[in-house]
Amino acid sequence: MNLPFDIPLPLAIQAAGALQVSILVASALVPQQLNWKEAFAVLPKLHRQMYWIYGIYTAAAILTLGLFSLCAANDLAAGSRLAKMVCGANALFWGVRVCLQWVMDAEPFLTKWWLRAGYHLLTVLFFSFTLFYGWLALK
Repeated sequence: MNLPFDIPLPLAIQAAGALQVSILVASALVPQQLNWKEAFAVLPKLHRQMYWIYGIYTAAAILTLGLFSLCAANDLAAGSRLAKMVCGANALFWGVRVCLQWVMDAEPFLTKWWLRAGYHLLTVLFFSFTLFYGWLALK
C-alpha cells in the first residue's frame, strides 16, 4: 500500500522511525537548557537519580520505537497482529506524550525563537506520530 504522493508505506514508516530517533537530539539538550544541575542541586540524591532514570527510560523507549520502525518497516507495513500491536503501542506512547504537551508549562523556558520553534515542531511530530501509528494499528 502506498501513501499519497506514491510514497511506499515501508519508506514512510522508516522516515517516522528516523524522526523519532532524531527527537533524542532535542532530548539531549533538555538538561542543559533547563539547567538541571543547578535546579536539582537542592533535591535529595534519590530525587536527582530518579529524574535521570526517568529521562534515560524515556530516551530508551523512543530509541526502541524508532529502531523498530527503521529496522522492521516491511513487517510493520504488512499488518500482522504483532505489527498492529507494536504500532498501537507506538501510537499510545506518542498520544500520551502529546497530551502531556498541553499540561506542561514550558513557556518560561522558550526564551529564544529557535526554542519556541523546536517546541512547536515537537508538538506537531508527537501528534503526527500518534495519528500515523494509530492508523497503522487500525488499518
